Amino acid sequence: MSESGPDGERPALGQVMAGCTVLVTADRRKSELAAALQRRGAEVRHAPALSMIPHADDEQLLAGTRDLVERPPDVVVVTTGIGFRSWVEAADAHGLADRLLEVLADARIVARGPKARGAIQAAGLTADWVAESETSAEIADVLLGEGVAGLRIAVQHHGAGAAGLDVVFAEAGAEVASLVVYRWGPPPDPEALRASVEAAAVGEIDAVVFTSAPGAEAWLSAAEEHGVGRLVVSRFQDGSMVAAAVGPVTARPLEHRGVTPLQPERGRLGALVRTLVAHYEQAETMALATVAGTLQIRSRVAVLDGEVLPLSPSSLEVLRLLAARRGEVVTRDDVLDVLPGDSRDPHAAEVAVARLREATGRRDLVKTVVKRGYRLELA
Repeated sequence: MSESGPDGERPALGQVMAGCTVLVTADRRKSELAAALQRRGAEVRHAPALSMIPHADDEQLLAGTRDLVERPPDVVVVTTGIGFRSWVEAADAHGLADRLLEVLADARIVARGPKARGAIQAAGLTADWVAESETSAEIADVLLGEGVAGLRIAVQHHGAGAAGLDVVFAEAGAEVASLVVYRWGPPPDPEALRASVEAAAVGEIDAVVFTSAPGAEAWLSAAEEHGVGRLVVSRFQDGSMVAAAVGPVTARPLEHRGVTPLQPERGRLGALVRTLVAHYEQAETMALATVAGTLQIRSRVAVLDGEVLPLSPSSLEVLRLLAARRGEVVTRDDVLDVLPGDSRDPHAAEVAVARLREATGRRDLVKTVVKRGYRLELA
């Protein structure tokens, strides 16, 4: 939730995401991502769709690394930053890092996107070419266009495989050495995953953040398996819930389902957070201007003039109804329709509006229209 200073003062850092509930579907770097969102006022929920299983002690990886050192490759394809770093760390744990880096320095290094390039540079190496689209297809097109027959190519796989690179290079006459550095495993908490897709379907989540294509596919598949896939996609499509993806590869499982997620220009977590914040800053300019300040309705709270209102679920639904009408009259029957239970007593509507006024601290925010109902008093 949003952080408050002494005596209820608002913090210096803009709480543009105050009242927003953001679901983080990543296991790796989830704390870092959550902290960045919380600094902007968001409430963060975690529900990793997959776990990442490292291969630091995998004999197959070590055997492949030793073979690469003894028979150096002509080309090395690095598909993920975390995978490359983990590979070097695994080699270092077994006394192979120095020899591996020497071999890699003599090879042509191809990086799949900026994250892979950053990891290569952090190891003291230089990427000879970077696939800016962050796709394995671009790597295949370029290398096959140049010709790979007779070359020895090492491909560092990421969790979901290397998108067919091994096969296409081998078919084109290359000798391929595959190195699987980590793989995806089942969700660490299946119950949390189930609860997250159900919460997203019923409107308890404002935004869902995706940081990998396998993770996005797994989360969406979980929604489908639990019978709420269509509801989740519908909320993404109508804008009542925001999807944010770290890059074009991560966005594809969403796009295949007709969802267009927010994406940063650069595939970085920091850029992803800034893109999400910018979205809510823009939404803030489109919020309702009322006599009591700017009003924004989130999934589970309302924000008035930058402050989260202490509303009960019933009061929130009444305010949501009034805001949706944008200053037009809401009848007592309309109010009763959004209240729990099946009462048709007009007095119940009057009590609900009175409680809403009391909770907002601004009795002038909701105006009674004699013999007709109520309306939100706009500026």
